[in-house]
Amino acid sequence: MLWGGSKGGLEVRTSADGSTVLRGRFPYAIPTVLSDGREKRREVFEARAFGASVADGGDVHLLVHHDMNKPLASRGAGSLTLEDTDDALTFEAILAPEMRSVGYVQDFLGTLAAGLVGGISPGFRVSQGGDYVKRSGTGIMRVVRSADLIEISAVTKPAYPAAQIEARNWGPLVSVPMVKPASAWAHWERWRA
Repeated sequence: MLWGGSKGGLEVRTSADGSTVLRGRFPYAIPTVLSDGREKRREVFEARAFGASVADGGDVHLLVHHDMNKPLASRGAGSLTLEDTDDALTFEAILAPEMRSVGYVQDFLGTLAAGLVGGISPGFRVSQGGDYVKRSGTGIMRVVRSADLIEISAVTKPAYPAAQIEARNWGPLVSVPMVKPASAWAHWERWRA
């Protein structure tokens, strides 16, 4: 499974019944530099790259830092809705009030409120024929046309440098720019070989 991040945005609101609503956005058509070595490696998602996954209604999870042991919501549980448009993949997740007593959820909401968690990063598998690579000057560009969406994560450092997070608790907007962690570079080689 591969993953990428984006300067989409994550919005958090607490409703009157105590549930927490998270909204996020992973925009399309915004290229990023994944590696700036001898051969610059870039990547971009075409519009509706996750369209088939959204349309099929299969289970997709919202996670903390790509950790399946730290779920926040899922389509299967009825707490996550997805929409795929020409501009972006968007989602809305509802965390039940009971989730606030879970340790990692408290940690996540605390780091989000402090501006330390700042991006949206999808975990995905590229469908057969769903991408292509083209030369571009002194580098290569991977264009993702179609991918199976497995999960979406709130992360500290998504792959796309333009990434930001918006934390809103009926108060002022907070945003933090993000960068992809070095530990994720190994994933680049999986599709390149």
